[in-house]
Amino acid sequence: MRAAAAAGAPPTPVQARPGDVEVRRSARRRRTVSAYRDGERTVVLIPARMSAAEERRWVATMLDKLEAQESRRLMGDEELAERAGLLSEQYLGGRAVPSQVRWVTNQNTRWGSCTPSEGSIRLSHRLQGMPEYVVDYVLLHELAHLLEPGHGPRFWKLLEPYPRTERARGYLEGVVAGPRLPPQKR
Repeated sequence: MRAAAAAGAPPTPVQARPGDVEVRRSARRRRTVSAYRDGERTVVLIPARMSAAEERRWVATMLDKLEAQESRRLMGDEELAERAGLLSEQYLGGRAVPSQVRWVTNQNTRWGSCTPSEGSIRLSHRLQGMPEYVVDYVLLHELAHLLEPGHGPRFWKLLEPYPRTERARGYLEGVVAGPRLPPQKR
């Protein structure tokens, strides 16, 4: 592993992780820190004024954040089906047993869908990379449709045991509302 710094600042060693980490300091960057993968290398962009200790802390934070995002993105259909089984067992007494659970790319106006007569559940690829509790909520929502097709009181009663229902719904509402907000003035 190596750490490199731009703008003439000496490189600061970072905690060992697989692949290289390159730290780029910028005098134009004031407050924000960002990171991205460039092949096997991770590039972390930080303000030039940051101390070595702040740099180490931010590099570790950004590496953790990237790893978390990548692990969520990598959940395939098989893992999604396993997760559905666990959620059904934990919150629905194992009564919801889907025949198929998979990611789809053709759902741009809904987060998930369920066909109770076939037992199939489809989740929008847009959920990939969102927090696990949000994906779990949408998956549990669709599992509940295997037991109760509509959105009546019996349906919502099935979701009551899930402790993060309101938080997940709020998160999804924020995702939907975000693009409609007026631009921020600087």
